Amino acid sequence: MLTSSRLDGLRFAFGTLTVLPVRVHRWDRGAARGGMLCAPVAGLVVGGCAAGLGLLLLALGAGAPLAAVASVAVPAALTRGLHLDGLADTADGLGSGKPAEDALRIMKQSDIGPFGVLTLVLVLLAQVAVVAQLYAASWARGALAAVVAAVAARLALTLAARAGVPAARPEGLGAAVAGVVPKGAALGGAAGVVAAAGVAGACLGRYDGVRTAAAVAAGAVVAELLLRRCVRRFGGVTGDVFGAVAETAATTALVVLALGR
Repeated sequence: MLTSSRLDGLRFAFGTLTVLPVRVHRWDRGAARGGMLCAPVAGLVVGGCAAGLGLLLLALGAGAPLAAVASVAVPAALTRGLHLDGLADTADGLGSGKPAEDALRIMKQSDIGPFGVLTLVLVLLAQVAVVAQLYAASWARGALAAVVAAVAARLALTLAARAGVPAARPEGLGAAVAGVVPKGAALGGAAGVVAAAGVAGACLGRYDGVRTAAAVAAGAVVAELLLRRCVRRFGGVTGDVFGAVAETAATTALVVLALGR
């Protein structure tokens, strides 16, 4: 049975990480902690929607490429494109070569620079290419990839919100969730998600189980490398950095799923 605090955490996760009509009753650090711990659950729902639309198009006679585009578009739509926007802004900030304060100012601007555009194009192309490859191989593998990518992205948010990771600014969503998750809880949650991914993948075969678990783990590792780079470069995390680590984890997980086919 869900306690009131866990319900608040779920509301926070869905209310801040998706466009689903969920009312957030609490905005304090406790609710933020629960919300970031529940982020992979939100990813499971987002991924399920992405896989559902892809499978629907396949059932209606569409090819794997169109199904893949739909599966990649759903997470973007369900987050109002905020993660992709954060990825582009972070790429512009990192690529600017300017001091931290100036780089953060560039990231807050509404326009997207050349680094951001290039990063967005390459990431979306990679995601669509992998999901199309997996849908062409098997509807089940394509659907699993859509779900795994979304969960891996939100797991990266949980890990990025762990204690010891500072906020770069005193305001914004980044400051609201920075450092709210205890390290032990973040690592325990990561281990649980990796294990669950392995079990889900094993339904398609033993090697698929290993590869699926490895994909989630690899996504977390590469996202962590980006997180550390951003903390050194900007002095902490921002909402844009959270979006960037999410998209990085999702893309990395998909690439690992495509290897060895």
